[in-house]
Parts: sequence; structure tokens; C-alpha cells
Amino acid sequence: MKSKRINRVIVSTDSQQIASIAKEHGAEIPFIRPKEISQSNSTEMEFFNHALNWLQDHEKYEPDLIVLLYPTSPLRKVESIDSAIEEILKHPEADSLRSVKLCTEHPYKMWTIEGKYLKPFVKNGDPNSHTFSYQSLPTVYIQNASIYITKPATIRNKKSPTGDIIIPFIMNEQESIDINNPIDFTLAEIVIAK
Repeated sequence: MKSKRINRVIVSTDSQQIASIAKEHGAEIPFIRPKEISQSNSTEMEFFNHALNWLQDHEKYEPDLIVLLYPTSPLRKVESIDSAIEEILKHPEADSLRSVKLCTEHPYKMWTIEGKYLKPFVKNGDPNSHTFSYQSLPTVYIQNASIYITKPATIRNKKSPTGDIIIPFIMNEQESIDINNPIDFTLAEIVIAK
């Protein structure tokens, strides 16, 4: 709501309670998201398509950008939101922007279990890469669910929320806290208290 770059805040939800709270805080609730695309396995594409189609059908409106701000990332700063928007505007060739943070759990150290045995998750040609020190491994980033920006044309034409040309927006660990379980919630409370 405090962003200098966002002129509409729309909450897409299937919950009347969430819709009511969002409306109390100044967000628009032009529609209630259908239950079938509000499941734990529902995708960004489903709710992007629903929102874009609803806005086109009912308002003849299409946004310049979709700035997706998941509510599970409450510590992102308004300055970061505006900076991310400014960053994608500098890159007309880009399909989208994804906020990321430095990955602390390197994929070369990850395994799958096949039968009774561990198998490297990343097969890179070196059977010993899982034993390398972190300093010897490539620098890797992970998306942090904080700020995702997509052009509507990417959704419509490429059938993807990211497309092919994706701008990175690197964020720090604090702003990257993503609440997905009780431990994450406790961590967020501790950071806010400090």
C-alpha cells in the first residue's frame, strides 16, 4: 500500500475472512478466487490467468506489470518492492523478475533416495562434487517468495509466470524470511522483536 510504483492492490483469495481483512486494510477484492484453483497444489499460472481474465472480462483492464507479493514474506521492505519494479522497467526485454537470496543449502550437497541408497540430486559429471567445500562450489541463488514481477504478455504468450528472460533481484536474509511452518513464524517474530 505504501509503494510509490503500485497503483492497484488486488488480493486474490478464496477466503471471505482474508478478503474482509484485506479490504479493511485498503486492498481491492474484485473477485473471490474459485476453490479449484485455491488448493495446496494450485499454480501461479492458474491464479494469474484467473485474475487477468476476470479483469479483462469485467473491467477491460490489463496491468502493465503483475507484482506478486506473497503474504508469507512479511519482512520485505516497500523500498525493495519499488526497487524491483524500477529494475524490471530498465529491462524491456525481460519477461519477469524473481527475488532471490544466496542459497545456504547448496544443491550439490543434496541427495535423492532411490531404493535403499542415496543418489546425487545434481549430476554434474564429478562424482565427488558433494564433498567439495562450499567455497569451491558455484554460487547459487534460490527464489525467496518475496517479490515476483511478471509481464501480462509473458502469461498470455509464453504460458509461463517467468518466461525465458528473468531478471534477478537479490535480497538479504532478513527480507527473505518466508513463513511456511511454525519455526519460520517463530523466526519472523524474533527478527521483528529485534
